[in-house]
Amino acid sequence: MITLVVIVLSAILLYFYNTRTFKYWEKRGVKHDRPVPFFGNNKEGFLIRKSKVQLNTEMYHKYPNEKVVGFFRGTRPELIIRDPDLVKRIMVTDFGSFFYRGFVPNKEVIEPVMRNLFIVEGDLWKMLRIRMTPAFSSGKLKAMFPLIVERAEKLQSRTLEVVASGKSFDVKDLMARYTTDFIGACAFGLESDCLNDENSDFRKLGSKIFAPGLGDALVAVLKEMFPVLCKDLRYFYRLEDEAKELSQEIQKARNYKPIGRNDYVDMMLTIKNQGNVEIESMEKKKGDGSPEMVSIQFDDDLFMAQLIMFFAAGFETSSSSSSMTLHFLAYHPEEQTKVQEDIDRVLARYDNKLCYDAVKEMTYLEMALKEGMRMFPSVGFISRQCARDYTFEELGFTIDKGINVMIPVQALHMDPKYWDNPEEFRPDRFHPDSEIRINNDIYLPFGNGPRSCAGIRLGLMQAMAGLAAVLSKFTVKPAPESRLQPIIDPKSEIVQGVEGGLPLMFYKRNESI
Repeated sequence: MITLVVIVLSAILLYFYNTRTFKYWEKRGVKHDRPVPFFGNNKEGFLIRKSKVQLNTEMYHKYPNEKVVGFFRGTRPELIIRDPDLVKRIMVTDFGSFFYRGFVPNKEVIEPVMRNLFIVEGDLWKMLRIRMTPAFSSGKLKAMFPLIVERAEKLQSRTLEVVASGKSFDVKDLMARYTTDFIGACAFGLESDCLNDENSDFRKLGSKIFAPGLGDALVAVLKEMFPVLCKDLRYFYRLEDEAKELSQEIQKARNYKPIGRNDYVDMMLTIKNQGNVEIESMEKKKGDGSPEMVSIQFDDDLFMAQLIMFFAAGFETSSSSSSMTLHFLAYHPEEQTKVQEDIDRVLARYDNKLCYDAVKEMTYLEMALKEGMRMFPSVGFISRQCARDYTFEELGFTIDKGINVMIPVQALHMDPKYWDNPEEFRPDRFHPDSEIRINNDIYLPFGNGPRSCAGIRLGLMQAMAGLAAVLSKFTVKPAPESRLQPIIDPKSEIVQGVEGGLPLMFYKRNESI
């Protein structure tokens, strides 16, 4: 009898614990789906049936007349932003209230690989952003462009082998190999041959980061549902030892100091050798309200985490953007022809050789790439976390410090309210002379505001060079197994993945198809 009472009481306590926050949005008059115990509104996410992007997109479309929509990720309330003015306020105007990303449920326990510019919060983020931004200047980009060209030429050779095989090839895999080779050379000073070597260690590293298995997805779910109980679980446990070993090898090869390459590693070695870096704090204030000065050490873990971040950002986002653009061009041959004519016209002025200035002049190619990123942004949502209680005056409610707000990039990019026939692939939307100006609060492939992607220009140039290399020599068409609308991988977290890759057929342009 006593055992039964204990079980009943435990069940009641568990129920109330798991529903304790479920009046949060009701009290604030924010529309939302009715949450269910344990799952909140995130049952499909916790069961790994739908990705965060898919769930955010569904909620966005379910409440078309609302500026915001409530959501419960388990017991944690989140706010989905549907209004571009509020997007701008959160990402730009009131950045001081939303400078946290909110990817780490427990800020006290952050695994080493995640201590990178993209994920870290507050003062550590500010220090990294200030110190690392110079690595992405126009001058640095132009200086490294010959290395991009070398990789682009290897990409052409590899594509020629694909043509000779007469078989379809996963363009996502092809472009990922190209970007991995580029990152190895430009960022790490390493020579890798991912385009031809199926077993390249560098390629395997990229796959480990962005090919999560069921176990990885389970860890992510548990950390979201039970951030305190599961704080010691590590999402990147498979990667950490390998990443640390790579980091040490790279530093040792340069005798732990810059060698004059002026690349990403040289910049980080310079920061590391400076010792403690002192900055004005974003989080700590003096009695008079002015910021305190804080000192941060750029240690080996930070060095390793930035290497992996640079690798991951360049590997996945650039390869995803360029491969999806090729995918859409394969299904829109008239647009592919315009892109190829643009490439041919520009290259004719540069002795048919790729170079920095030539790629910058490929206007229609850039338009097609931007349209590809509109239809399928690599990062399909943006997360921010409230750093202090914040009031939405026009909506009449306040959210508490620690509440995550979600900006559904994929949904905004495909909303007919902002885009004419958004399902159509139309690069001319991004023509420089278009009367319709692209609103940076609804077009967000690289984010916006102080936490926008630091490597925007590098990512665009890397992707455009790869696309120019392929399309100057080859034409792409759908393979028999291709899908116009790829199937989204429900295990996708921050970056959108597709199941089954993006198979295409490749043909030499000077031969009849």
